[in-house]
Amino acid sequence: MEPIDVAQEILDTMLGYLGFVVRIEPDENHPGQGLQVLTHEPKPLIGRQGERLDDIQYLVNRLLQLRVPDAPRIRVDVDHYRAAQEYRVIEEAERAAERVIATGRPEMLAPMNAYFRRVIHTHFKNHPRISTWSPSDSARVKRVTVQPKE
Repeated sequence: MEPIDVAQEILDTMLGYLGFVVRIEPDENHPGQGLQVLTHEPKPLIGRQGERLDDIQYLVNRLLQLRVPDAPRIRVDVDHYRAAQEYRVIEEAERAAERVIATGRPEMLAPMNAYFRRVIHTHFKNHPRISTWSPSDSARVKRVTVQPKE
């Protein structure tokens, strides 16, 4: 059984026990590494600013690692909420990058969780003129600095 199938089974069982009526599909934007939860009531699963969705994703990945130790991290989304959030965060970072290129001065983005920091770092990984940095402390929410490449 593939890790994505195991993750789908874990998520379906978890949400079923909690009483949610959902349909879970592989996420076409993240083949083999993402699940899309479709429901008529997304708000209880998303939570305030996506916090509950983050918790669900964390639990699915922890349980998946117990069953398939070398499984990749699975991305969980509810009614395309996370995709829309990613789009907004990347747009904001792109605007900051344009200002950094124009002024040559680094700029800090709004505080964000580890998932969105990873999205920003990955987005700019191969950028010819921009690099990103965030502190390595243990805070849950940190700021990413967008800066010109040396």
